[in-house]
Amino acid sequence: MYAISLGDDAELRPLEPWHAEEFFAHLERGRDFIGQFISFGSQETDVESARAMLQRYADMRAADTRSLHGLWLNGKLVGGVLFLNFDAASGNCEVGCWLEPAGTGRGLVTRAMRVLIDWAVEERGIHRIEWVAAAGNQPSLNVARRLGMTRDGVRREAHPYRGVRHDLEVWSVLAPEWRAARARAAHNDH
Repeated sequence: MYAISLGDDAELRPLEPWHAEEFFAHLERGRDFIGQFISFGSQETDVESARAMLQRYADMRAADTRSLHGLWLNGKLVGGVLFLNFDAASGNCEVGCWLEPAGTGRGLVTRAMRVLIDWAVEERGIHRIEWVAAAGNQPSLNVARRLGMTRDGVRREAHPYRGVRHDLEVWSVLAPEWRAARARAAHNDH
C-alpha cells in the first residue's frame, strides 16, 4: 500500500500477515545467517507459523507496543527493522534488525533505522531509543555507531544463546542528541 524509498532500489514497507509466503521464503534463505546471534524467525518453520508471527506483530502494532517493517531490495524481501519494545507513555523504545546475506553491506539497516527513529522522535515523542546487541555481533554494533548512538554499557554474559553466554552491549540515543545530529547533517549538506 505504501513504501518509503531508501535509494538504490531499496524500500522500507510494512511487513504484514499477507506477506507470510514471502517472509517464510526470506527466513529460509537467511536462517543460518540471521540465527548467528538472535533467535528471530527460528520458530517459524512453515508458512503458517510465519503468518502467525506476522499476525502477532500486527496485533502488537495495533496495541502500540511493537512493530515489524520489511526491507525490500530490487523488489525482494531481504530483512527488516523493528520496534522490539515501544512505550510512548514513558518515551522509551528499543529497536533492532535482521538481514539475510543478500541484504548486507549496503547500509539498508542504517537508512531504514533513520526513518524509524525520526518517526519515533518527531511523531511519537520518544525520548530514548535503545539498541542491544551481542558483543560479537560487529555489524549490528556498527549500525549503532553509524546512527550516532552512545554505548551505555555491557550486560556481561546476560544472553544465553546456543550454549554460549553472550555479553550484551547496550547503546542509545536521546531525542535532543538525535535532533542535533540531524541538524548538523542537514547543515553540512548545504
